[in-house]
Amino acid sequence: MGKKTADPRKVVRKLMKAGKVKKKCCRSRPRCKKCPVLALQRAKADLGKAAA
Repeated sequence: MGKKTADPRKVVRKLMKAGKVKKKCCRSRPRCKKCPVLALQRAKADLGKAAA
């Protein structure tokens, strides 16, 4: 079993360093795949599912 981090911000920061997520939201497209705002929301939802 892998260790899960409890902080969604750390998860998003790690994705930014890996180049999977952009550093800033461009606000040009509502559903950008690399948006940091949406990545944070997804990370929070995933950690919520893992806790339940």
